[in-house]
Amino acid sequence: MIHVQHLLGIGHLQRSLQLAAALAQQEFQVELVSGGMPRAVATPGTVRVRQLPPLYSADSSFKHLLDADGNEIDDAWRDRRRQQLLDLFTAFAPQVLITETFPFGRRMLRFELLPLLQAARDSDSCVQVIASIRDILQPKSKPGRNREICELIEKYYDRVLVHGDETVAQLADSFAPAQRIENKLYYSGYICASEPMSPAADEGNGEVLVSAGGSATGLRILQTAIAAKPLSILHNLRWRLLVSPAVSAAKFEELQRRAGPGIRVERNRPDFSELVKRAHLSISQAGYNTVTDILSSGTASVVIPFAEADEIEQTLRALRLQDRGRLVALAQQDLNADTLARAMAKADKGHSAFAANLDGARNSALMVSRWLAATEAGS
Repeated sequence: MIHVQHLLGIGHLQRSLQLAAALAQQEFQVELVSGGMPRAVATPGTVRVRQLPPLYSADSSFKHLLDADGNEIDDAWRDRRRQQLLDLFTAFAPQVLITETFPFGRRMLRFELLPLLQAARDSDSCVQVIASIRDILQPKSKPGRNREICELIEKYYDRVLVHGDETVAQLADSFAPAQRIENKLYYSGYICASEPMSPAADEGNGEVLVSAGGSATGLRILQTAIAAKPLSILHNLRWRLLVSPAVSAAKFEELQRRAGPGIRVERNRPDFSELVKRAHLSISQAGYNTVTDILSSGTASVVIPFAEADEIEQTLRALRLQDRGRLVALAQQDLNADTLARAMAKADKGHSAFAANLDGARNSALMVSRWLAATEAGS
């Protein structure tokens, strides 16, 4: 039995669902606990999803957590949610507990995750506790934070699963004391979208595909792409702009008005992964899910890494892949119509068919299965 603890962020929920589905294929009974805002996502029939009272962050600082009604949570709210999580753990009695991101992030959720981890260590049934993290982390700026993370890994965790390819990036690239926990580190490969929806047979072939998140930076990328089209060597191709639902209707309609001939503007689509494969060239940010879609394709790509609020995770990821010739990275502060057109020309000229490990979900499930079997054999 596997209990996967997920908390914030739709991108991470998708990765957790893919991991949960792979574990279920290994004949595990899987229970996924979600604590973020509910989202309409496909859930494998073999995975049971449990929703805690949802919360989300008021901004990118993650200092203020809000409930589903937009109210800042208080200690009584925390107490209720912590008890619900512990009750779920007790009722399910898992052999394996997997926490997504924590303790490398999600520090504001210590109020419920530390009691959960202690419950796992006090449990007779739970014999493996695993941290599940993406390929690159946001480096910590506060003194002592890295030491605290290592202490929690040493106290509570048996393994750390890094969902990336160590030939692209190693944990030490974004987590300085990685060597201290090296004996617990395992790289699974990237977890990619599975069983993607497919567009109509001829839709999206040979296009320039532009996608971005719902922030002001994402909107700027879409606006700049429209301005770059007349300057681009690919101006004769069809262009498709995918707009996040977080972008307001008014701004969406403004993009449509500004688009001009040869540019289609529409909301995000569930068949994005397949559209990337069919595109002639992709323009996007460098988030984990988008980059795995790029790596799963042979499509030339330009990425503009998100770099607000001192975020450097996407920049590190983009530069690692640019060093390997897989894509062209354009810094957010350098973005304008001319620089984007030149980056597109560079990407279109040629890119390497870099063979990254993209079987992260299956590899993770196999490793968890082996670790559990070894623990049971030694008991």
